[in-house]
This record gives sequence, C-alpha cells and structure tokens, in this order.
Amino acid sequence: MEPAPIHGKLETMSNAPSVQYSITIRLEAPAKPTAVSELTSIIEKIGGSVTAVDVNHSDAERVRIDLTCACRDSDHATQIIAELRGLDGVVVGKVSDRTFLAHLGGKLTIESKLPIRNRDDLSLIYTPGVARICEAIAKDPSDARRLTIKRNTIAVVSDGSAVLGLGNIGPLAALPVMEGKAALFKRFANIDAFPICLDTQDVDEIVRTVKAISPVFAGINLEDISAPRCFEVEERLRAELDIPVFHDDQHGTAIVCLAALSNALKVVKKDISEIRLVLSGAGAAGTAVLKLLFAAGLKSAKVVDQKGIIFLGRKDIQPESNLNWIASNTNSEGQEGSLVEALVGADVFIGVSAGNLLTAEDISKMAENSIVFALANPTPEIDPAQAAKFAAVVATGRSDYANQINNVLAFPGVFRGLLDAGATKITEQMLLAAAAALAECVEKDELNASYIIPSVFHPDVAQRVADAVRHAKS
Repeated sequence: MEPAPIHGKLETMSNAPSVQYSITIRLEAPAKPTAVSELTSIIEKIGGSVTAVDVNHSDAERVRIDLTCACRDSDHATQIIAELRGLDGVVVGKVSDRTFLAHLGGKLTIESKLPIRNRDDLSLIYTPGVARICEAIAKDPSDARRLTIKRNTIAVVSDGSAVLGLGNIGPLAALPVMEGKAALFKRFANIDAFPICLDTQDVDEIVRTVKAISPVFAGINLEDISAPRCFEVEERLRAELDIPVFHDDQHGTAIVCLAALSNALKVVKKDISEIRLVLSGAGAAGTAVLKLLFAAGLKSAKVVDQKGIIFLGRKDIQPESNLNWIASNTNSEGQEGSLVEALVGADVFIGVSAGNLLTAEDISKMAENSIVFALANPTPEIDPAQAAKFAAVVATGRSDYANQINNVLAFPGVFRGLLDAGATKITEQMLLAAAAALAECVEKDELNASYIIPSVFHPDVAQRVADAVRHAKS
C-alpha cells in the first residue's frame, strides 16, 4: 500500500522543524564520496533537519538512499522535495509521510490472551466451557469484573465536537485521537481501552448509548465533547452508572494544572490561599481547573472569556449557565474589562483558551515573581519566550518547551487506581490526591523554575498517582 500524500497543516509557534512533519525520501544519486553530504547540506540549508540516512543499494555508478528529515509543515516538505528534484543527477522516488505511515490501519489491535491450539482449548474458552462462566455471572453479576475483560477495560468516548485544536470535526475524524488515547492508557497504565466515537451530538442519545454499552467496561473516559453539553453528559452518566466516569478535558487538565501550580508556588515562595489568579477560558477545562484550585485552597480568581471578564450581572450570562456559577464564585470586586486589564497585579495566569492573546508587556504588569501557564494548543496564549521575560515560571501544553502540562501525566494513573480499587465513583478527594502525588514526583532537590512537573516518561508517575487514587477511595 502506498503511503498517504503529505498534507494537513497546523499553526505552529516557530519555524523549527517538527517530527509531526517528518518525511522519508527515496533518492538515487551519482556514486561519489560526497553524495550523502551534498544532499543533507541542501536540506539543512533550507531549514530541514536530517534525522536518518540509510544507503539501501549501491553499485559502481549509482547509490540509492532513504533520507529522513523533519520539516516545518507540509509546504516546507514540498519545498525540500522540489529542491532535491532540481539537483543534477539526483532522482527522487517515493516520498513517505511518516505520520500517516504510523496511522496506517489504525494504532490498535485485539489479541487473545489464551492460545487456541486444539479442541481442548476451544472447549475451555468457548463452547461448552464458556457456558459455566455465563451462568456464574448471571448468578452473581459482580463476577463479571473477575471473569471478563471488564476487569481492566475502559471506553474512550467522544462525539468529535471539540477535538484538540481542531474543533467540531465529527466522529470519524476524531477516531485517530481516541485510538491514540487508548494506546496511551496501555503504554502508561497497562489498561485496555477501546475508542468509541458516536455519530450523534445529542445529549440524551449520548447518555443512552453509553449506558447501553457500559456492561463491557469498568470505567468511561469522556473525551473532546464540547461545552456546555459535556457538563450534562458527565453529570447524568455519573448519576446513572455504577462505574466511574471521568471527563479528561476537565479533570485530567485540572489535576495536572494543580500539581504544576503547587510546585511553581514553591519556587516563587507563595501560598495558594494568598495568590490572585486570572484564568482565560470558561469552558470545560477552565471550569474544572477553577473548581479544583478552589478545593485546594484558592481564594481569589477572575475568569475571562471571549467577551471579557466574567462578573455577576453581565447581561449575556443566563441564570442556569455554567458562566453564572463562575460569576457567583469569582471576581468579588466586580471588575469589568479585558484579559489584559484583569492581569494587572495578578500572581498567576492560566490559559486554556486560544493562541496569541498576550504580549510580554502584558505579563510585565503582573505581580512580582508571576507564574504563567499558557496551555492553548498548538499555539499558546503567549509565546513562552516572551512570557519568560517577566514571569518567574512559565509552562505550556507543548512538548518542545520546558514544563509541559500534559494530561497523560494524570489519566492513566487515575484510571489505574480506580480499576484497582474497584471504584464506582470519582470524588474530589481522589482528584486532589492525584494532583498531590503528581507534584511529589518532582523531588525537592530537582524542583526549579524549569522543572515543576515530571516528564510524561517518568517511570513512577502512573503508579504513584494510582496509589494515591486507590488510597483516597478507601
């Protein structure tokens, strides 16, 4: 099968090459001592980053090379290919987009844990032996956790309405993200997760469908469902199911934000009960972050959405809306105005909204030793380098800057703890315990402004978070 062509372009923060636009180019060139160095020099001259060179065939006159390089975006990849095609004696063959190759056929598979080698094996795992297991579960439904995949399996459920930075792209286009989420559950917590993308964005239908499939699963991870519908979906499923329901966009983000903020406050020697917070974004993530920070001791906060600072009595806020809860619990001074106006004198800025909202000058108006978490992806609310001119601690959601606030630090361990405990509900105490355990993964002698949160590949994160959640349940 031929790989998919290079296409797709996301806005990026800088002109640096990225692995997401990594390509492998098959080339034939004259067999001379400088053949490889000339090709790599051309690529690097126009901004590409060569990451691998493999000579797979050579004779007296020609050499065939597979050359892998990272590009800035799809247009840059096209430019590199065109430059190589223009070289005398060089023939460009197949070009493979490595990101598309990685997704060919999907990222998941299902395998039997038991061999099926003969009639005895067949009789044990299927008929007639399986009938005994069915009868046992019919007699005692709790046995399903012990005798089926329910014990270690969760559903990753989305309607495709709020995917990453892509928006409402629907269930089919959301499937690669849900597959990736399932792969992360397996990699970091050895949990079997299955992607469920629903072809509906109706709250009643989502709730009804998830309830109908819930017997298979020990937990539900809601993903990329837009606000405010996500609040109702989660609330109703939590009330109507006997398995834990976790909305990662809300609670995963909140756990990692609290953990990172706890350590950042240690760096700047401030207490959460005394800081002034400005939060940009009043959707699912922003609301959950705010609630968990309040539970951890935060007293003073202002929240800003697209229409400015949220305050009690703002004409567009409906009494039953999530914004009304925010207005009732924040901005005690009743300040009106813009995000920039709200930032004056603030100790902490957390952005879960949109890119390029702030400048270094705006950050300069914050309090001394300020903290900036610019978490919009792929483009943060402010360029981290600009924020660092005045902020003492800066974090983003990106992997190419220090202090990445990444939900993968939370959700695998949270669910590992829930499954190990046989939990039926998720409590606020579990979320607080998970955040504390995550923060403690950064040892005291490691903590500094550039290291307030552990790497996603830290070997102890998932287990320590799991242990904390399990103990909080008991």
